[in-house]
Amino acid sequence: MDLNALEEIRQVKYRYLRCLDLKDWDGFADTLTEDALGAYGTRAVGEPLRLEGRDAIVGYMRDNLGPEITTVHFAGQPEIRVDGDTAEGTWCLEDTVIAKAFRVLIRGSAFYEETYRRCADGGWRISGIGYERTYEYSISLDDVPSFRLLADRWAPSPSRPGT
Repeated sequence: MDLNALEEIRQVKYRYLRCLDLKDWDGFADTLTEDALGAYGTRAVGEPLRLEGRDAIVGYMRDNLGPEITTVHFAGQPEIRVDGDTAEGTWCLEDTVIAKAFRVLIRGSAFYEETYRRCADGGWRISGIGYERTYEYSISLDDVPSFRLLADRWAPSPSRPGT
């Protein structure tokens, strides 16, 4: 068993989630192979998403998860199978999305099914990522009159000019 590969794959997954939630698009892009495929089974945007290539995945996330959208993604319980310079993995996902402009909170769970590849630089990257939802629900923030965001990293602030 290649324990180094297992840890490197876990680290690239954790970095994928962190960079997505912090909107670090360069860091996010570096977790994906150039030819990565994304198949996200969310119903919140209508039909499930199928995105081909790193640029398409990063572009979609950048365009649709801007500062007015707050996300938190947790993934755990990884089952990773390494075969030389390729690997497959399954992760349990729980996520929360707060879409302030639309006054909606979305929560859900799924199991990521992923493929990975060790690249020419020796680093592992995600070459295929996707999930089908176990469940997903939304709540209008108007239905929760007491809802208040007490902290919002991307809200305009006098202490952060230009935001």
